[in-house]
Amino acid sequence: MLKKIGVLGAGTMGHCIAESFAMHGYQVNVFEPIEEVRTTAIALIAEELSLFVQEEMLKEEDVASVLGRINFFDDLSEAMADRDYVIEAVPEKMELKQSLFKQLDDVCPAHTVIASNTSSLPLSEMTSGISEERKTRVMVCHWYNPGHIMPIAELSFFGNMSEELFNEVRDLYLSIGKQPVKVLKDIPGLIANRIQQAVAREVFSLIEMEAAAPEDIDRALMFGPAFRYATSGQLEIADFGGLDIWAIVGDNLLKEMDNRREANPLIKAKMKEGKLGVKTGEGFFSYPEDKIAGIKEKYVRKLITQLKVSKNYTG
Repeated sequence: MLKKIGVLGAGTMGHCIAESFAMHGYQVNVFEPIEEVRTTAIALIAEELSLFVQEEMLKEEDVASVLGRINFFDDLSEAMADRDYVIEAVPEKMELKQSLFKQLDDVCPAHTVIASNTSSLPLSEMTSGISEERKTRVMVCHWYNPGHIMPIAELSFFGNMSEELFNEVRDLYLSIGKQPVKVLKDIPGLIANRIQQAVAREVFSLIEMEAAAPEDIDRALMFGPAFRYATSGQLEIADFGGLDIWAIVGDNLLKEMDNRREANPLIKAKMKEGKLGVKTGEGFFSYPEDKIAGIKEKYVRKLITQLKVSKNYTG
């Protein structure tokens, strides 16, 4: 049974992963060699838990217990020597991940399941240097940012592990309130990111052709397709609309839509101008420095509200 959790990396995704497991009673060891990152992660987790308290998704008296279940280490062997399930959330560099998988294979118990949070690197290449026996206990477990809020967890089932072990990992994720997606093919982007990029490609194209103002394009998505997507998947929506209708619209419309195979030039132009979004104060919209904290909090609160509502639509 998977009870003791290990996380490699305490950055953007790593601290959220540790927080999620700790909120649901699991003891979590986090390996993070950089002291500054460890300190920042502890503060971020406390801040995020405070917001959960404000939104009545966590009791104030439980915060200390959650924090107490997360232990930080700067020694990999010490952190992972007794873990049942370990997930790495380090930068997307193949050599780094290969090295970490090899080290984890050496220091973790034989029964440990070792996972990667990647959505872009092939599992077989990341694990090329580990033992054949361990290869039957490795997988991709991809989280969405912010990991402590977004319910999705994409879990790989690429033929290297048993159905029984996969189900054990799936049950682990169900126990922390996630909605597991079983991914059968090791393809770049897995499932959710590919769907998201398809939508984003057309949105950026509409901006490029000046079909509508940025705020109206976002409004069209939020209160049109995304309004249904919040409670229904695309295939269910198609069934309700009629597949004959979807075929007609597809034949008429798809040939008119963006089919680029690279990022939109508009995005690259903004990159050259240093307009990267919230982190630089401007992207498609402006974010005054003195208001960024409040803007970020509002964004997260919207996600938490959706998380609350989504609990009624689990299938």
